[in-house]
Amino acid sequence: MGTLCPLNLGRVTLQPVNLTPEEAERVAEGDPKKSRWLPSLYVQVLIAITIGVAVGWLKPEAGIAMKPIGDGFVKLIKMLIGPIVFSTVVVGIAGMKDLRKVGRVGGKAILWFEFMTTIALLIGLGMAHLFTPGSNVDKSVNAHDVSVLNAQLSGPRPHGFTEHLLALIPDTFVGAFVSGDVLQILLIATLTGSALAGLGERAAGLVRILEQFAAGVFGVVGIVMRLAPLGAFGAMAHTIGKYGLGTLGSLAKLMATFYGTALLFVFVVLGLVLRTQGLSIIKLLAYLREELAIVLGTSSSESALPRLMAKLEGLGCSSSVVRLVVPTGYSFNLDGTSIYLTMAALFVAQATGVSLTLGEELKLLLVLLLTSKGAAGVTGSGFVTLAATLAATGSIPVAGLSLLLGIDRFMSEARALTNIIGNAVATIVVARWEGELDLDRARATLDRQVT
Repeated sequence: MGTLCPLNLGRVTLQPVNLTPEEAERVAEGDPKKSRWLPSLYVQVLIAITIGVAVGWLKPEAGIAMKPIGDGFVKLIKMLIGPIVFSTVVVGIAGMKDLRKVGRVGGKAILWFEFMTTIALLIGLGMAHLFTPGSNVDKSVNAHDVSVLNAQLSGPRPHGFTEHLLALIPDTFVGAFVSGDVLQILLIATLTGSALAGLGERAAGLVRILEQFAAGVFGVVGIVMRLAPLGAFGAMAHTIGKYGLGTLGSLAKLMATFYGTALLFVFVVLGLVLRTQGLSIIKLLAYLREELAIVLGTSSSESALPRLMAKLEGLGCSSSVVRLVVPTGYSFNLDGTSIYLTMAALFVAQATGVSLTLGEELKLLLVLLLTSKGAAGVTGSGFVTLAATLAATGSIPVAGLSLLLGIDRFMSEARALTNIIGNAVATIVVARWEGELDLDRARATLDRQVT
């Protein structure tokens, strides 16, 4: 069975799983033939974010007008997510050949996702109780304009367990790709990959075609990623221009609590997890600095999905594990979104004067364990998921979400950053768990990130 040919994604190369040490070094350090007159993508994006903040602050109307630039970049990435997830998951499963291994890796991944999601939900709940960010907020929901809220939450949303399960099944095979529903695409890809793995050599030709198709899609990603600084500029200029820096002050306690909790989760929880694997969270963040800068600028973890997969393969995780765990994690392992969901739900309850019983909080947690799985890594999805959760539990007024409208965009950046870091750590853990992590290469690659 063939292997994916090397593909440049900015400074990252998607390589076959059997990399030599020299090839792994090129993955980590970038193409030495690349022109040096341009700064790295990481620096370009940070400069673009800084300019975007300045434009939005000094010229709000001009900043608001930049919205199509940021939206356009995210739409370009979203356009490619379906083909990337389908082709990589199918090839990853088919490449394993042994369906028992597919089930074993998938089972370990889901087990880890559920464990970490529960930890994230509980941490968000605990921090909201400890700091009570909604205690000093204006409790009159009627004083807020809910027309924008109603517009954002329009459309059907599944509330019950049965409805969520049925929502996983697309109406047609191509319907999932048309709607861009990652969960539905994952279902189709899993079934297709399992079928091809069962066919063995008879399906080898089709698998090679899908590998070549994936190579072409990643080639398109390489072109689109050159626009990342422009997309980050447009998104940040619009956010600051529309909501203003003053918006942060009015709900500073919630912002500080949420960002502090996200940092605590990354450096303490995920840091301890990586330490048990013999790796450093600081060095991993340095290794993923370009991907994190892109996510920061666009508020979307999906914008860095292709590069994250390439980086993890270059780090030493096996190709088959990366291509199965990372796309699945983008729907099932949203740690940052989970923290946000419990914290925001209790914030609304505190701000609207609703006292939740222990039973109501447990019900909220159980519903969030289900609804959080449908929140894709795109700006605003966590907000919609929160609304669906509050509507399903009935204990907290959905209209109270109007209190969050002004700062949700700022909080979505921390959600997305935590999500992508959580998925990177999850992939490393599952690969090590499965015995498919080259730990020596991982340590050598990460050591080069900190001088």
